[in-house]
Amino acid sequence: MDKQVTITINGLAYQATVDTTMTLLQFIRDEAGLTGTKSGCENGECGACTVLLNGKPVRSCIILALEADGAEILTVEGIATDGALHPLQQAFIDHSAVQCGFCIPGMLVASKALLGRYPNPSETQVMEALGGHLCRCGGYKAMSEAIQSLKQ
Repeated sequence: MDKQVTITINGLAYQATVDTTMTLLQFIRDEAGLTGTKSGCENGECGACTVLLNGKPVRSCIILALEADGAEILTVEGIATDGALHPLQQAFIDHSAVQCGFCIPGMLVASKALLGRYPNPSETQVMEALGGHLCRCGGYKAMSEAIQSLKQ
C-alpha cells in the first residue's frame, strides 16, 4: 500500500507517494536525488547512511520513509552553506581524514551532531560519536584529530 509523505531535507520539502517498505535512505537517494548518503550494509551496522533526523543522528537504512513524514533531515549535502565548505568538512580535508571517502558522509553528519551537543568534545566523546561507524581505510585517528581541531 502506498502512502503520501512530506520530508524536509536540507531545508527543501520533498513530497512523494511511497511504498510502505521504502526506507529513508531510499527516499533520500531515489526521491530527493541526493546521493551523498551512502548505502553500505543496509542493516544499520556500518554508519555510512547516517543523517540527522530532527537533529539526531540515525541510520537511514533502518528508518522507514513513513517514520520520517513531517521530519527535518540533514544530509551531508546540507552541511555546506552557500557553496562553501563547513569548517568540519575543511578540517577533514586539512587532517587527511578522507581516504576512499565511502564512510565520510556518515562520519561528517555524526561529527556535526556531536559538535552541536558538545562544542569542545573530549577524545572519548569523539570516539563514542564515531563508534559503530566503519571505516575500512582505518582513518579514525585523522578523523578524531579533525574534529578535535574545531574546539572553541
